[in-house]
Amino acid sequence: MAASAPEWWQRGPVDGVPDMLQPVAHMLLQMRDEVAAAVADLPVDAWNARPAGVASVGYHVRHMTGVLDRLFTYARGEALNDAQFFALRIEGDVVQETERAMLVTQLSSRVDACLDALRGTDTSTLAEMRLVGRAGVPSTVLGCLVHAGEHCMRHLGQLLVTARVGRV
Repeated sequence: MAASAPEWWQRGPVDGVPDMLQPVAHMLLQMRDEVAAAVADLPVDAWNARPAGVASVGYHVRHMTGVLDRLFTYARGEALNDAQFFALRIEGDVVQETERAMLVTQLSSRVDACLDALRGTDTSTLAEMRLVGRAGVPSTVLGCLVHAGEHCMRHLGQLLVTARVGRV
C-alpha cells in the first residue's frame, strides 16, 4: 500500500503565495483534495441525500465554490453581481447525474483562481476594511481571506460525514 501524501500544511510553502497567506492556501488545497477523494464514485443519490436533515454533499460542493467566489470578491472591495446571487440561490438544488464531475471541476477551478488571487495580494492591504454582505458587516482583507479558508474547511468536515453515511 502506497503512503498517502502529507497534508498541505506539511508540504512547505505554496509557490508565489505571501508567507502570511500560506495557511489560507494550505486550507484551500487540502479542501480540494479531500472533496475530490470523498465524492469519487459517490452515487448521485448520495450527492443529494440529507440524512437526519443535514445539508447534502451537493450543497456543500456548490456552497464551498460560492463562498470562495463571494469572499474573495469582498476581499477585493467589490460587491456581488447577479451571477453570484443566482449561484447562491441554487446551492441547495438537486444534483443531476451529469453535474457531478462539473461541480468538482468548478470547485477546483475556483481554488486555482483563489490561489492566483493570493499570489497577487499586496500584504500591505491585509488590514484594510472590507464590508461583507448586504448588511455591510465590517471585516478586513485578511478576515475575508482567512474566513474563506476556514469556512470551506468547516463544510468539508460536514461533507465528509455526509458522504460517508451516503456510502453505507
